[in-house]
Amino acid sequence: MKIAFLTAGGIAPCLSASLGSLIHRYNDLEPNATLMGYLNGYQGLLLGRSIIFPDSVKENYEILYEFGGSPIGNSRVKLTNIEDCVNRGYIKEGENALQVAAEQLKKDGVNILHTIGGDDTNTMAAQLSDYLNKNGYDLTVLGLPKTVDNDVFPVTQTLGAWTAADQGAIFFENLANENTTSTRQLIIHEVMGRNCGWLTAQTAKYYRERISQRRFLPEILIDKKRWDIDAIYIPETDFDFKSEVDRLKHVMDKKDGVNIFLSEGAGLDTIVREIENSGEEVPRDAFGHIRLDEINPGQWFAKQFSQELNAEKTLVQKSGYFARSAKANDQDLDLIRKSASFAVDRALNNESGLSGLDDNLDGELNLIEFKRIKGGKPFDKNTDWFQSMLEEINQK
Repeated sequence: MKIAFLTAGGIAPCLSASLGSLIHRYNDLEPNATLMGYLNGYQGLLLGRSIIFPDSVKENYEILYEFGGSPIGNSRVKLTNIEDCVNRGYIKEGENALQVAAEQLKKDGVNILHTIGGDDTNTMAAQLSDYLNKNGYDLTVLGLPKTVDNDVFPVTQTLGAWTAADQGAIFFENLANENTTSTRQLIIHEVMGRNCGWLTAQTAKYYRERISQRRFLPEILIDKKRWDIDAIYIPETDFDFKSEVDRLKHVMDKKDGVNIFLSEGAGLDTIVREIENSGEEVPRDAFGHIRLDEINPGQWFAKQFSQELNAEKTLVQKSGYFARSAKANDQDLDLIRKSASFAVDRALNNESGLSGLDDNLDGELNLIEFKRIKGGKPFDKNTDWFQSMLEEINQK
């Protein structure tokens, strides 16, 4: 038996641990199986670039729990975007990427393929699985839901998201000390989240929990109010800019600084509209997603607020790469192990799908049909703890 793995999309604090957990389970149930990884996700599958895991990897799988990133590399490749695959040299003109992938799996003698990624990775896995079934390839495909955004339908909790939020809170706990470097300082913490504000909201929650455990000296500048959050902006909530300026002016005058948590997708429609109206092209990736690093929403917000708040210093910092590159924390690791074990058990039973917590079953671990997987799941802004947090920072 030969089992293959690939990781794709952006990295998250679960890829290395997921691979370690899958190896561990196969060691228990199929110790003689050949394990291999396609290098750099679907790119490696199309190009036939892979590596067989030697016994040393199988025996020392637990080392993978100590690392972030992916031990077999990632890439962003859309198998159904033929033009992009041709332009990048992954397939030849006239070839079908799904067929090329299927033939490579057949050539390599793969019986089971595990894909670890977000909605794009697993929708590609769904289309590949469908192609394999319809064209007589005897192969099982199992997905694991990875994304720091926690925005995959119908997955209750994606792997790596808890860790990313925890790390983002640690990031800002250090960054917040910058409030002492000048008067009237505006600090914007830009958090990942293209269409979903879960990560920004959860990071803010974890951060406020962390500072609630700290001691302060309000008699001097070490006042908890200076470290607290003053505004949280996520894609799911609308806000009136003028009203927020008026509110935050009062905050700035009172505590000599303003701290904002900003989801990178908040206000994106407005920013894109300004770019298009100027006649410039909006940069996008192979999946059509806007390249947020090039758009830079944080700087746009900083420009708008800095002038209105009469800020003497404005600091915009992104926690994204810091947070997503971490190793899985204990909470995530527990879910990763359970999800991976469940995936292996189903794979050995020749069942394809995605192993994840299912919204339709009240968050119970389930083999979710690939056809049910899609991205764009919003954060529920009416969640009690989020609404309570907004009240506590006087944003409501």
